[in-house]
Amino acid sequence: MKKDIESFIHYLSVERGLSDNTLNSYNTDLLQYFEYLQEQGIKNWKDTDKFHIIGFLMKIQKSNFKVRTVCRKLAAIKTFYKFLLNEGVLDFNPADNLESPKLNKYLPNVLTLSEIEQLFNQPKLNTPLGKRDKAMFELLYATGMRVSELVSLNIEDINLKAGFVRCVGKGSKERIIPVSKVALKYLDEYLRFGRPKLVKHNKNEGAVFVNNRGKRLSRQGFWKLLRKYLDQCFIDKQVTPHTFRHSFATHLLENGANLRAVQEMLGHADISTTQIYTHLTKAKLKKEYLKFHPRA
Repeated sequence: MKKDIESFIHYLSVERGLSDNTLNSYNTDLLQYFEYLQEQGIKNWKDTDKFHIIGFLMKIQKSNFKVRTVCRKLAAIKTFYKFLLNEGVLDFNPADNLESPKLNKYLPNVLTLSEIEQLFNQPKLNTPLGKRDKAMFELLYATGMRVSELVSLNIEDINLKAGFVRCVGKGSKERIIPVSKVALKYLDEYLRFGRPKLVKHNKNEGAVFVNNRGKRLSRQGFWKLLRKYLDQCFIDKQVTPHTFRHSFATHLLENGANLRAVQEMLGHADISTTQIYTHLTKAKLKKEYLKFHPRA
């Protein structure tokens, strides 16, 4: 049974070009499901039915996993069973007609302009690492890139003269994103005066953003430094690396940007994903109305 999971992950990697993060999530979810089936004495995928899937999801829910996580695990199982059906391993799909739990709609946290100023002013620009951190913050907010996309950038992906960055997102989809003058300024300063000092013992490194050893910065490394700067601020909300992306999209739409253009810059396959940010702008509008209208 495990070999079928390995074949499926290989298929997702080669045929569909999914990112390492997505592949790891699929693999983790399916191995959890496999372990549950082992506990039930199941030794073949042909012996599974929809009640095994339901039982697994109920166990997950009792372990206090979020509804979003349960939905993701069910989506992984459904896709896996489709694969088994197409490969001829199964002649029926036990996941057919299983509906995902309803997700509660939530509005992501967004930084205000004053909070952005406060956070972005924390890095010390008289050090190579401070120059790097300032450039990363500005570039994230200027482009709406995911942190995984940011740390994957190579030198050839940056065109300072044209003011664009080439980004490879989910599903290996490439997009070209314009960069603001402010971000270009700090990026240029980092590339000329910060990065050379960080890579002096590792000059063959192609990554744009590197750690103090001159090697590519990891997502975990970014998380760590973000938490350090947040501890120095007075921002009373939960801030994650994705908050930069939320802020980018929301501020663009608040200032009249076209929804389709924002969708393209974010790299969303479906515009409905981008529309969450229109709800954010409406929520802010309602808040202002209730605050200032005399009869609200």
